Amino acid sequence: MTTWKEFAQAAPRIAEIFLRRHAATGNLCMLGTLRSDGFPRISPVEPRIFEGQLAVVGMPDTTKFNDLARDPRFCLHTATVDTHVKDGDAKLFGTVTNLQDTELHQRFAQQLYDDTGFDLRGREFDQFYVADITVGSAVEVGDGHLDVTIWKPGEAERVVRKH
Repeated sequence: MTTWKEFAQAAPRIAEIFLRRHAATGNLCMLGTLRSDGFPRISPVEPRIFEGQLAVVGMPDTTKFNDLARDPRFCLHTATVDTHVKDGDAKLFGTVTNLQDTELHQRFAQQLYDDTGFDLRGREFDQFYVADITVGSAVEVGDGHLDVTIWKPGEAERVVRKH
């Protein structure tokens, strides 16, 4: 399993772009899952970096989380409205695991409350997904070129420049 902490150490360029875009949109990302009929679903989500892991947590019993319960594969794309992508964007691919650890959930809820004022303290988390990142990529636009940075476990980041 590649946690967020491990990913950020192995792919610092992609991680920096992801975090920059994640913060710029108020933590909003687009989550790609697979519906029960096999078609893709795109849903908004606000993932959080928590205790070295990428937590994909939200309202219980939503279709996106039911998708992940059935098929843990995902794609997470930073939200962007800039068609020129001047601030870059990033995508993460992998699978999720539903961590059932009440103490972890309560620490998460406390940090969420401390950071945002949103209060989930004392609530049960039936679905508390953490990511195992298997691929990461990012794009950055330069003077007349596009840099695509790609990472896979066991490999260094590599940059493909497109003119």
